[in-house]
Amino acid sequence: MTTEEKIDGTALDGVAATCLWTLRNRAEESIHPGSSFDDPLAERLYRRIDYDFERFGRPSQSHPLRALALDLAIRAYLDRHPEATVVALGEGLQTTYWRLGRPGVDWLTVDLPPVIDLRRRLLPPEPRMTAIPVSALDHSWMDVPDPARGVFISAEGLFMYLERDQVMSLITECAARFPAGQLFFDSIPPAFSRRTMKGYRMSDRYTAPPMPFGLTVSAAARLPAQIPGVATAEDLQPPPGRRAWRSRTLRRIAALPGPRDLRPSATLLTFAG
Repeated sequence: MTTEEKIDGTALDGVAATCLWTLRNRAEESIHPGSSFDDPLAERLYRRIDYDFERFGRPSQSHPLRALALDLAIRAYLDRHPEATVVALGEGLQTTYWRLGRPGVDWLTVDLPPVIDLRRRLLPPEPRMTAIPVSALDHSWMDVPDPARGVFISAEGLFMYLERDQVMSLITECAARFPAGQLFFDSIPPAFSRRTMKGYRMSDRYTAPPMPFGLTVSAAARLPAQIPGVATAEDLQPPPGRRAWRSRTLRRIAALPGPRDLRPSATLLTFAG
């Protein structure tokens, strides 16, 4: 397959299509001359997929900065557990594996069959990567990683599309199955969740899928007291971005007890072990 051949992205719809939205944002940020975010593979996929990306509205730095926060968390865990398996739930068209530059790590991709098919057509094959075409809620994927070697689970851009009881059940099962493991997930505030349930239009041609699950930073901090096996919950502020995303003042305000519950967040859970 030549690099010039276009791949049709219109086979994805609903929640699955949001992987094209996040890909566009990462690629555009990687292309931007003033950015510190470097994702050449995302740029390549962006050029190869035939899709009306402009329907998602203006690009945002939120997704690439979220990706950087995840990169840092995975690297830190692998430094302590070099033989660990990384499990990417609902991975979409994320290119985290290649950004990390650690080809020896065992990597498990869990996503819906149409997304797995698109990944296989677009991404280079890697001997240490395994794809399982199931929903993250199908717990059969949990039989694959070896808990004794360490397990890092990412749920980047996933939990907001699930129901609360599904999220809590998934975290509970992960904590029980993977002692001393970690789980990264991001959240939207409940007020924004309610807005999406009424139909949130990102542009005149695109309405975001409903996002029934919202969680504040304060609520995430209480998860260790609510879910057996969850030892700690850490609020991860993303690395500085460009312009307003670099402002030290805004970052300090975003960390204050009141304002922090009004913003999207990223949480790193550590399981007891």
